[in-house]
Amino acid sequence: MNYQNVCIESLGFLVPDEVVSSDEIERRLTAVYERLKLPLGRLELMSGIAARRFWPTGTRPSTLSVRSCQLALEAAEMNSSEIGALIHGSVCRDFLEPATSCPVHFHLRLPERCVVYDTSNACLGILNGMLQAANMIELGQIRAALVVGSESGRSLVETTIDSLNADVTLTRQQIKSAVASLTIGSASCAVLLVHRAISRSGNRLLGAAAMARTDFHDLCTSDQDQAGHTMQPLMNTDSERLMLEGVRTGAATFDEFLHAVNWERSDIDRTYCHQVGAAHRKMMLESLRLEPERDFATFPWLGNTGSAALPITLAIGVQHQPSINERFALLGIGSGINCIMLGLEWHTTQIAGRIFGQQEREFCLSEVSSKHISEIVT
Repeated sequence: MNYQNVCIESLGFLVPDEVVSSDEIERRLTAVYERLKLPLGRLELMSGIAARRFWPTGTRPSTLSVRSCQLALEAAEMNSSEIGALIHGSVCRDFLEPATSCPVHFHLRLPERCVVYDTSNACLGILNGMLQAANMIELGQIRAALVVGSESGRSLVETTIDSLNADVTLTRQQIKSAVASLTIGSASCAVLLVHRAISRSGNRLLGAAAMARTDFHDLCTSDQDQAGHTMQPLMNTDSERLMLEGVRTGAATFDEFLHAVNWERSDIDRTYCHQVGAAHRKMMLESLRLEPERDFATFPWLGNTGSAALPITLAIGVQHQPSINERFALLGIGSGINCIMLGLEWHTTQIAGRIFGQQEREFCLSEVSSKHISEIVT
């Protein structure tokens, strides 16, 4: 996939103000840890995740997505009347139907001619939406699109804790399938894509590569087919094999990606990967022979935020380290297993981020940095 006329004009994002540490989650699992003789600190040690964040109870994804889209439009100084497509790409959504994009479209007062729908693909939904929007722009069907997603980890984490505490027959081996669920966090991110002719940023989407290895679709599954902001999900994840097969899929996709954008490894100035955890990051970068010093991570303090993880890491990364004339590789892997990689040529940072809680306020990385992440974000 190659693009001549598509730009990433801006990004808008929200992070919650409620912080839940891995230590706090382990305290809520004290009985389980004592019975299985598990050492405290195990969760952070295994994942590299010190904390994750949760939205206020009952917050609907559409509420957050509206605000993230508004921030993206404000950062680009663009009127909502120019938007020709709105794609909602998160796992979390308001209801099974209608599409969560519908209330987002309504509250943003987007044009009636705007194409509106949801797309779902685990942690790759927003990236899939970006490619769909890019195709429409490249074909001349629209001039601008918003792709957004808002993920909430509270229900999955709390339901998992309750389930583990209730099962007195649980073994050390069985608890492994629940560890990934305890790393999930919350975030919202919107990406504004526009035709090159109306772009002020010049941040071009150069190309992309995708690969599906669905032989491994059963390595991370939910126990019920349900949707809505009040759902109480449970996940079963073979974390070790999912990481191994995911990295193998990423390595195969990376070769296709370099060919698609006509790059060598040395041409990549920065990488942004899907935010799973420390072991996944290390194995992925080593497998692709990429330097960790050029990678930016948010998982130590945001956890795994699903489809929002990669775009919000891009947004926070370019805020923290402004870039001019650099080449970015966005390396996305999701359960299924699916992989999408995007190549960007970055020139101008037009990002708006906020902390969402009782009182919305400007996002500042220094507020959330700690000893756990200082080596990663500096």
